[in-house]
Amino acid sequence: MKDILCIGHVTHDHIVTPATPDGVDCAGGTAYYVAWAMSRLPKTIDFGVITAVGQDLKHEIERLKQAGIDITDLGSPTSVFFENKYGENMNNRRQRVLSKAAPFTIDQLKDADAKMFHLGTLLVDDFSPEVVEYLASKGRICVDVQGYLREVREQKVYAVDWKDKLRVLRSTDVLKVNEHEIDVLTDGEKDLRRAARMINKWGVREVLITLGSYGSVIYTDNKFYEIPGFPPRKTVDATGCGDTYAAGYLYARSSGANPDEAGRLAAAMCTLKLEHTGPFDGTIEEVRRIAGIKE
Repeated sequence: MKDILCIGHVTHDHIVTPATPDGVDCAGGTAYYVAWAMSRLPKTIDFGVITAVGQDLKHEIERLKQAGIDITDLGSPTSVFFENKYGENMNNRRQRVLSKAAPFTIDQLKDADAKMFHLGTLLVDDFSPEVVEYLASKGRICVDVQGYLREVREQKVYAVDWKDKLRVLRSTDVLKVNEHEIDVLTDGEKDLRRAARMINKWGVREVLITLGSYGSVIYTDNKFYEIPGFPPRKTVDATGCGDTYAAGYLYARSSGANPDEAGRLAAAMCTLKLEHTGPFDGTIEEVRRIAGIKE
């Protein structure tokens, strides 16, 4: 049994930033960023990935395997293809979906076994409510809400609430949202604390709210933890920062850390990730130094 099993599509990303105006093509997606982040942390937990990609990304799956990551590729006729455009403010982006991958099914996941399933939703149909409920009968569930709130119209992505929200969240133990997603999720509730309590009442035990350069807020067991944002030496690319945060937080919590320690470790990993395009590639020593965590 895995301590953490991340399930989600590895994607083909085309990223445009002020530093790379012509764009950079690379792999991405929750499963990709979480896997590489986990590979850089001490091997104190048992971690694995289940994904589904087309032929264009098979080489990325091999790279992950060669890095020692336990990854299963279920295969898909096509891969998810995102175009992400950032302006000077890395907290905002414009996104298009150029192709989609096949959703995950209960039959595909019948042999999945973990204490924690981290579901990296990229589009609303990646994980049906039935799939989430099935996995919740086997272990705890962490959901990155981003994909559930994405409606694709003529390739453009629009933020919308989703009809199965309450059903899915009843099966969710940990929910990761950013400041824009929680606004959509709670029908415009501007007070983060009220919004977090609302989500908690829907059944979620731990609510993680990332706020970009402003840090993050964690709500669990009727207590709020305010986590600072640690300034990077330079800001290059925010793609994958939310996934890096989730990886650090789940890793730390699975290793016995309290929410404050886990949030600080996760935030420090994001700081290092921001300094370059691509997944987190720092060391645990760098992370602890930035977060002010003693070994």
